[in-house]
Amino acid sequence: MPDTLPADSVGLVQAETLHFDQPLALDCGQQLNQYEIVYETYGTLNEDRSNAILIEHALSGDHHAAGYHSMEDRKPGWWDNFIGPGKPIDTNYFFVVSSNNLGGCKGSTGPTAINPETGKAYGPDFPIITVRDWVNSQKLLADMLGIDVWCAVIGGSLGGMQVMQWAIDYPDRLKHAIIIAAAPKLSAQNIAFNEVARQAIMSDPDFHEGRFYEHDTIPRRGLMLARMLGHITYLSDDAMREKFGRELREGKLNYGFNVEFQVESYLRYQGKSFVDRFDANTYLLMTKALDYFDPAGEHNHDLAATLKHCTCRFLIVSFTGDWRFSPGRSREIVNALLKSHKQVSYSEVVATLGHDAFLVPTPAYHDVMKHYLLRVAGKL
Repeated sequence: MPDTLPADSVGLVQAETLHFDQPLALDCGQQLNQYEIVYETYGTLNEDRSNAILIEHALSGDHHAAGYHSMEDRKPGWWDNFIGPGKPIDTNYFFVVSSNNLGGCKGSTGPTAINPETGKAYGPDFPIITVRDWVNSQKLLADMLGIDVWCAVIGGSLGGMQVMQWAIDYPDRLKHAIIIAAAPKLSAQNIAFNEVARQAIMSDPDFHEGRFYEHDTIPRRGLMLARMLGHITYLSDDAMREKFGRELREGKLNYGFNVEFQVESYLRYQGKSFVDRFDANTYLLMTKALDYFDPAGEHNHDLAATLKHCTCRFLIVSFTGDWRFSPGRSREIVNALLKSHKQVSYSEVVATLGHDAFLVPTPAYHDVMKHYLLRVAGKL
C-alpha cells in the first residue's frame, strides 16, 4: 500500500454496529428478538438528510463497499471503483450507507453469531431469511440513522432484487431505484445451480449438519466446490476463453488428474481463498434467499401489478455477456414498469465479462451510472 491513498478514494473507513432489541418478524414464521447490523458510511449527510444512498450487496458481498480499513490494507471495498469523490456514486454529493445483511458472516447477526438463548453460535438454527426480511431490517436501520427517504437505493444481482423489494414494499422511502444485472425471479436453471452448490456443502463430512463450529472444523471441500461452481456461472465463455484459453500450467500434458489447465488452477485458487473468508451456513442462507425471491408470486405472477404502487424512478442496467441474469430478464422488469406507467431508463451494456460485469467499471457502464446519478444530484 502506498503512503497516501488515491485522491478519489473515500479514504480510511470504519464499520459501525447498531443493536436492535425490537423483535423482527420473518417471512419463515420465526422472529429475531434481538440482532445487530454492521454498516459503513461514506460522504456527508446534508442538513435536510436528502442525499442518502443505500448500497445493497450481492450473495458473497458485505458492508465494506469502498475505502480501506487501514494504511496496510491492500484491498479496497468491493465497489470502490464506483464509490468516492468524482466516481459515479460521488461522495462529494451523496452520503452512502452500505450494510451487511442479516444472516451474513461479516458482523451482522447470522449463523456465526451467538444465539442468546443457547450461548452457542446459531449455526443451522439461524432462521431462513428472505429478501423482504433484509429490506425490513434495512428500513429499521434507516430509521435509526434518521433517514426518512433514500435519494437512491442501488444494487447488483441479489442486491438488485433488494432494490426492487424496497420499491415495492416502501414506495415512499426512496426516490430512485437502480437495479443492475438482476431478475424478477430465478429461472429453474439458476435454482438448480444453487442446489448443486448447497449439496456440495451439505454432503461434506465436515459439515456436521451445520454444526461444524462445535466440531472445530470447516466443510472446506464442499464450500470450495460451491464457490468454484458459482464462479463458472459468473463468467462468460468469452471471458474464460480470453483469460485462459486452453493454456497448460506447465506447458505440457501430464496425463493425470492434478491441475493441468490454467483455468483449473484459477478455479481452485478462487475456491480455496473463499473458504477462508466466508461461512458455509451463510452461503446456504444466501442462495435460498435468491431462490425464494418472487414478488410477483403474490400478485398472480403479474409483475406489472406487483410494481403498480411504486412511485420512484428506475434505472435498469444489464450486460450482453451475462448469461446467468441475461438482458432478457432485465427487460422483463422494464416492460412491467412500462406497462404500469412508471418512469424507467434502461441500458444494455456491451460487455463480455459475464455476470461479474456489474462489479467492473466498463466505460459505457461507468458513464451510464455517472450521468444518471449526476442528474439525481441536480448537477446536470
